[in-house]
Amino acid sequence: MSAFKIKKGDNVIVLAGRDKGKRGEVVEIRPKEARALVRGINMVRRHQRQTGAQEGGIISKEGPIAISNIAIEDPKDGKPTRVGFKVLADGKKVRIAKRSGEQIPEKN
Repeated sequence: MSAFKIKKGDNVIVLAGRDKGKRGEVVEIRPKEARALVRGINMVRRHQRQTGAQEGGIISKEGPIAISNIAIEDPKDGKPTRVGFKVLADGKKVRIAKRSGEQIPEKN
């Protein structure tokens, strides 16, 4: 298992599958499964039993999508890009977009 270059809060573009071309924000990363949850992408419908706190019925929620099927959105032109790393003069390691060379902003 390796660390992924995509992080929670990144804006990504779907490269393959039913939602190809759609954009969304990463909500959760699941490293053991090599999958990510992206807001508004891979919506699945689930039958939910009614509980004291939650109403029953059919609900829609995001399903996990393979990390290999998403790419980070380039901060400069909004197209899919690969991710590289660069060490700044102050010694801080940052992610950069291979397409434009722009620094990918951190969302914490």
